[in-house]
Amino acid sequence: MKKMFSPPWWAASPHVQTILPFIFKVAKPATFRQRQELPDGDFIDLDWLGQAQNGEPILVIIHGLEGNTESHYARRMLLEAKKANIAAVVHHHRGCSGEPNRLARSYHSGDVNDLAYTLSQLKQYYPESRLYAVGYSLGGNVLAKYQGSEQQDSLLERAVVVSAPLTLAACAKRLESGFSTVYQRFLIKRLQRKMLDKINTADLTAQMPINKKQLKMLNTFYLFDDQVTAPLHGFTGVNDYYQKSSGMNYLKHITKPTLVIHAKDDPFMTDDVIPSKDQLSPMVEYELHQFGGHVGFVDGGWPWKPKFYLEDRIINFLLADDNKTLAQHTVAATEKE
Repeated sequence: MKKMFSPPWWAASPHVQTILPFIFKVAKPATFRQRQELPDGDFIDLDWLGQAQNGEPILVIIHGLEGNTESHYARRMLLEAKKANIAAVVHHHRGCSGEPNRLARSYHSGDVNDLAYTLSQLKQYYPESRLYAVGYSLGGNVLAKYQGSEQQDSLLERAVVVSAPLTLAACAKRLESGFSTVYQRFLIKRLQRKMLDKINTADLTAQMPINKKQLKMLNTFYLFDDQVTAPLHGFTGVNDYYQKSSGMNYLKHITKPTLVIHAKDDPFMTDDVIPSKDQLSPMVEYELHQFGGHVGFVDGGWPWKPKFYLEDRIINFLLADDNKTLAQHTVAATEKE
């Protein structure tokens, strides 16, 4: 039976939900790194928890903007996967694993090719293993687009999308007002530092679409995406990038079981990310909560030791088919007795 999310009285605020998990992280699980060389000469890093065996399920964790294995949600998901006896791996976006990527280009909200490459590699080395995925925020948008664009060719058995900015233009606008500007400022500074390093790298300077002075002026996602993200990744401008990359456009085309989780009070979002019934495929289960913030969903404990809704919900959804099979076998065995 599905457990419903309800925040404790001390975590009803969307900002408490969003910030508290960032401050009080669980201990980092021990992982080992696998470098994956890409066809275009770049690389991405995969961080594994445990040694995967062919035939055993594998969970791919796709982090959000400027996230990595250190992200609070990735740490917790790795630990939960371990409890469920699932091999788990964090798929890093380019340049997010602690080492700059080699090319001028980086990653973006609609970049499904790197994810598709990772999944194809996993399927090659573990052909008998069922692949699952969970994507958070930007990573959730990428996952939604992958599921919708690949449809029946998706290599995933099941997927979960958490707090995804499914309508990028509306989310960028939302982050320009109120307390949400704090989140924008924090993330923009991190993106600017990465771009500055590339501008200062001799082999990349000439390929960068802006100079140092121009970079300092890009203080919103809209400006950054228009002047950096779009030109670096082959879009004609920010509107072209937002339109082609927004996951909302792909939800109705999904043909593999996919759970989408949103909080109505998410400070990164507006109601524009809430799909209508006509925008959802029958294979998409949409879960909208009144509270939860952005990748928060604290549902108990205390401020210094919070408990969370997401991990159990994600694991239960991903393993629903396995649990159903186990239940059927149990019933059959009981009837024989």
